[in-house]
Amino acid sequence: MPDTRAELIGHSPAIAALRQEIASAAGTDAKVLITGESGTGKEVVANLIHAASGRRARAFLPINCAGIPETLLESELFGHERGSFTGAVRDKAGLFEIANNGTVLLDELGEMSLRMQGVLLRFLETGEVHRVGSDRVRSRVNVRIVAATNRDLPQQIRSGSFRLDLYYRLNVIHLHTPPLRDRPEDVPLLLTHFLSVYGRRNHQEARELSREAVRMLTAYRWPGNVRELKNVVERIAVRQHGVIEVADLPSEVTGQATSLVSGDGSGARPSTADGLYERMIAGESFWSAIYEPFMSRDLTRKDVRDVVRRGLGATRGSYKLLVLLFNMPPGDYKRLLNFLRKNNCHVAFQAFRALGADERREPLSMPGAAA
Repeated sequence: MPDTRAELIGHSPAIAALRQEIASAAGTDAKVLITGESGTGKEVVANLIHAASGRRARAFLPINCAGIPETLLESELFGHERGSFTGAVRDKAGLFEIANNGTVLLDELGEMSLRMQGVLLRFLETGEVHRVGSDRVRSRVNVRIVAATNRDLPQQIRSGSFRLDLYYRLNVIHLHTPPLRDRPEDVPLLLTHFLSVYGRRNHQEARELSREAVRMLTAYRWPGNVRELKNVVERIAVRQHGVIEVADLPSEVTGQATSLVSGDGSGARPSTADGLYERMIAGESFWSAIYEPFMSRDLTRKDVRDVVRRGLGATRGSYKLLVLLFNMPPGDYKRLLNFLRKNNCHVAFQAFRALGADERREPLSMPGAAA
């Protein structure tokens, strides 16, 4: 079933136009391709299309194609037969069977392997479900496919990592979710909405923002879009009661927004890494400040490397001290290195140990570390 809480909040021209496109798409059974940056509400749009369509009484099932290995993704979509692979202890229906006469959202479509793209294309042409481990057609289903991606699919087609024929199959109706920086007039509405949500969740009255805080938040460019705004509101809403002032806002917001509203003409903005580093120095863990938004594709590999470089500069090349600096337990040392290497975010430490003799004589003290 669709998420009945899904809302498209805003009164900007971009959102008004998107609402009209959603209504138009909901009146058909055509495949839909939703593009837009991470955090702009692509799944919300897919929910709204399904909820207003003739399939609304049937299942709406989203799946993140980036978060599942290829072999498991095929099993999740098409199901599998018992014994078809290690751990397949019983027959299992896939999402396409479960969502028959409903809608399946293929989120992060641009991360799908070429092999899986071919398997999906065959399904789109025939509607036939072949379970993993089976040599026959299990069933023929009627499922509406909505796909979403933050990738540039035409560029991926040119580079050979995405199939042109699959693109044409899916791009029947194309909707684009606008970034929040292009609709700043919607920021106050979103702030009010999420403050109300977290007020109800915490069984307290919704907190209010001062006029200057609203101005600061509206001036911020929101690189993580609505998802970032939601996270920022949650962080400030759980603190002490009273009106939220500029001093209560995260440093990455006040730092960038100050440069934008001050009109100094320099155009310089603090980097994403600066704000993330300051959040961890202030006590936030690497796993919430960096890992979670990176896995949600709100941060790039460059962002992660830049933060790690700042940390290694402070610890003089020591990853073990970096673990403590970024508020992780010492036992997370190997977990951190594995994450960085697996995602090509590892930074060589040697250059940071090439310090002058005077610097090396100074002891480095950190919270939780012996001098």
